[in-house]
Amino acid sequence: MGGMGPSATVDFMAKVIALTEAGRDQDHVHMIVDNDPTIPNRQRAISSGSDDVSARLATMAKRLEDAGAEFLVLVCNTAHVFLDEMRSTTGIRFVSIIDESVSEIERICPQSQIIGVMATTGCVETGIYQDAIAASGRTAVIPDVANQLKCMELINAIKAGDESDAVGQAMEEVANALKQLGAEVLIAGCTEIPLVFDGTDYPLPVVASTDVLARRTVEIATDI
Repeated sequence: MGGMGPSATVDFMAKVIALTEAGRDQDHVHMIVDNDPTIPNRQRAISSGSDDVSARLATMAKRLEDAGAEFLVLVCNTAHVFLDEMRSTTGIRFVSIIDESVSEIERICPQSQIIGVMATTGCVETGIYQDAIAASGRTAVIPDVANQLKCMELINAIKAGDESDAVGQAMEEVANALKQLGAEVLIAGCTEIPLVFDGTDYPLPVVASTDVLARRTVEIATDI
């Protein structure tokens, strides 16, 4: 389930391919992708309280199930806020990018207790990551108002096609602000963020949600 945005979905697919041990075409994962960028704006739906997203996601999920999908992934962190209707519409497994990203902390840095969250404003305001982090026994820290605004502006710039070094450096400044708040590990909790900042050479561990979901997708698909 993708298209929110398209570049992030293509990035996810490329990572699934790169992570698959394959010596021929037939060794790769069969992906059925509904890349639908017309899904309504998730930020607007959250801020307005008018949900025009859930039914569209449920329809997308049902299309993929009917097409033969054995499990579902959604390449958009914020859209995970709108999953109740989708879960009641489909009968196949759903793999949550939120749950998998938080679980990744236990895998790569189990001693870390303070987790910095870089995500869209809607995602942060709903607390979807903060709740999952709290459930893991850890504490989440989020950017202050100015840095959250900056993070959202940068995400929108990436959606508009700007994946420049300048955008990446500015995203790293948001990460630095979380580091100053005491974060011991960061979650890049928007699939646009790893397009410019995936934590390479950064002094703190960075959980890039796209990478985590891609690896888990390969693990599940190759075990079916």
